[in-house]
Amino acid sequence: MIGILLPYKENFSPEYPGAVSLFVYETSKISKFRKKITVFGNTDYKKKFKIKYENITLKNRLFTSQTKTYVNRFIELQKKYNFSIIEVHNRPSYINILSNKLKNKIFSLYFHNDPLSMDGSKTITDRKKLLKICHKIIFNSNWSKKRFLEGLENKFVNSDKLVVFFQSAKKNDFRIIKNKKKWITFVGKLNRAKGYDVFSKAIVKILNKYPDWKAKIIGDEKREKIRLNHNNADVLGFLNHERTLEIFKKTSIAVACSRWEEPFGRTSLEASANGCAVIITNKGGLPETVTNAKILENLSVKNLVLNLNSLIKNVPLRKKLQNSSLKNFYLTHSYVTKKIDEYRSDKLNIINKFYTKKKLSNLRILHITNFNERLDGRLFFNTGRRINNGFIRLGHSVLGFSDRDIQKYYKSIKDIKGAKTLNDKLKKTCYNYKPDLIMLGHADLISADQIAELREDYPNTRFGQWFLDPLNKFGPDYERNKNRILDKFKVVDTTFLTTSPDALGFLDKDKSFFIPNPSDKSFEILNNYKKSCNVDVFFALSHGVHRGVLKSGKTDDRVNFIKRLKDITPNVKFDLYGLDKVQPIWADHYFKTISNAKMGLNLSRGQAIKYYSSDRITQIVGNGLVCLIDERTQYRNFFNDKEMVFYKNVSDLSEKILKISNDDKIRKSIAKKGKEKYMKHFNSNLVAQFIINKSFDINKKDKYLWSN
Repeated sequence: MIGILLPYKENFSPEYPGAVSLFVYETSKISKFRKKITVFGNTDYKKKFKIKYENITLKNRLFTSQTKTYVNRFIELQKKYNFSIIEVHNRPSYINILSNKLKNKIFSLYFHNDPLSMDGSKTITDRKKLLKICHKIIFNSNWSKKRFLEGLENKFVNSDKLVVFFQSAKKNDFRIIKNKKKWITFVGKLNRAKGYDVFSKAIVKILNKYPDWKAKIIGDEKREKIRLNHNNADVLGFLNHERTLEIFKKTSIAVACSRWEEPFGRTSLEASANGCAVIITNKGGLPETVTNAKILENLSVKNLVLNLNSLIKNVPLRKKLQNSSLKNFYLTHSYVTKKIDEYRSDKLNIINKFYTKKKLSNLRILHITNFNERLDGRLFFNTGRRINNGFIRLGHSVLGFSDRDIQKYYKSIKDIKGAKTLNDKLKKTCYNYKPDLIMLGHADLISADQIAELREDYPNTRFGQWFLDPLNKFGPDYERNKNRILDKFKVVDTTFLTTSPDALGFLDKDKSFFIPNPSDKSFEILNNYKKSCNVDVFFALSHGVHRGVLKSGKTDDRVNFIKRLKDITPNVKFDLYGLDKVQPIWADHYFKTISNAKMGLNLSRGQAIKYYSSDRITQIVGNGLVCLIDERTQYRNFFNDKEMVFYKNVSDLSEKILKISNDDKIRKSIAKKGKEKYMKHFNSNLVAQFIINKSFDINKKDKYLWSN
């Protein structure tokens, strides 16, 4: 939601608008966020607006600041909207009040006048404070921006907080050029600041010389009585905006001869948009409003007369300026609104991704994965719990949602598969918890359609998935695992893999990222390198099991590799589980067994692929065993030969096992260095932080060993 706060003296009205009101009204009306925008102001206009508007009524009270009353009233009214972005127009003093009372809001400040003339931005201190508070400070001209920067250090000059959005106007059809009348038009306050004193004298001379020409003067000024009496001069007073534009359509020459430094100059902008030949002074931002105009370097009656005379006498020149003025006009309502909406989209995305430090330090994370609760703690050290621990240690609230356990628990005659109950519980959980991030790990029971539905219900929530299984094209279950990932790839924001996305040809690399199997200090508590061990090589697998028990006759491609390794590596003690009718080991039994091994074989199913490993690598390295790993995994990008042992083939592996088994000093050194590096750089805290950073598109300066 976007709240726009106008100056309280700005009489917001489509019929008699000032420059600020007109800008806000026209850009809000066609904004892609128009349904999310509410404008706040103080007006006596009674008709219905084409945009959402709330009037802030004020009562005159002695000794009470109208500014504070007005802003405080806005603070009360905005509670029912819960705005993400608050845009303040032309009142820097409002920003200070708002920022003190409204936290975690994105503030934008629009300058329509000289920043150095306004309370809240006059001093250098004021402007530095605004730079600190505001996410964007928007100027209607480069001149205004330059004024804001006066006296500030050079480091602020190129700040991305400071942008220029010119005001806009409706561009007219070229056919109006043919219907131009011999009119010279002046629009603005009839005072010296606007150069009306010079215009009033010059126009009399012109009208006397060219009796077939007329002057149209739109505006008034009660404080300065500059009189203009001529039969061909119509002083029309203030007209509504629609009537003013009708006159510009018929006008041949428009004059904006301000003496003061105009921050922008809407008069010349609208004159240009209506195909007038425009004469302007070189004051402030006026030269930025018109692409083709006659510019008065020195404002005087003589100079103005000369330029008017030139355009009246030289018809081709006048027509050329009229045509080029209209042809080159680009500051349309749609063009400027698009620029504003781009900035709004950027800021809303930042909010949706919880870019603020406060929110990043306390995210609500719904973690959907198989926590194996029904297996009685058999896999208490699985990857899901490791990632969980990382999130929690970072200070986030984490709610585990074990999809497979829930499905198993809630099967019934009415819901044979438990899918309906699972879906209902997920919806209710999201409703109660309102997660900032939903992370799915192998959550195959949650369909892509369910995720898409949740995305609609929670548009500010980020969605991601992690996946640990092998993805080698020539390995086991490739097509199945590939489809498991792709099933949700389009409905999640990020995908995290223990295989390098570079090695895969089916994923968008901007949305997919490698993560290592995370170590965890609460699980990896052994330090085998500190002691003597009876077993040389430990290896365990759990593939091909049912309810934790090895299926009869079940085997995989690793069996032949292990058999060959044992045959050519005599006098080496192997401790092997999950093959050759030796049952797999689980839970605490697993750690007690591994505690007696010097080396651990990190052998995965299928051919080695870049960076892929099961969580076995964590259990080996993290507990102080020497890790034996296929060099085709390219883990040499992270670890050297003094930290892991890389092998080319079974023969090479055999030689290296024999060498290490006979040299305990080398064994202990490699194991120690490997553990220290893995625990430092591949731990669950860092992996969790990486997941959050990528999920919320945060470009932190933190360097990860596995990611540049």
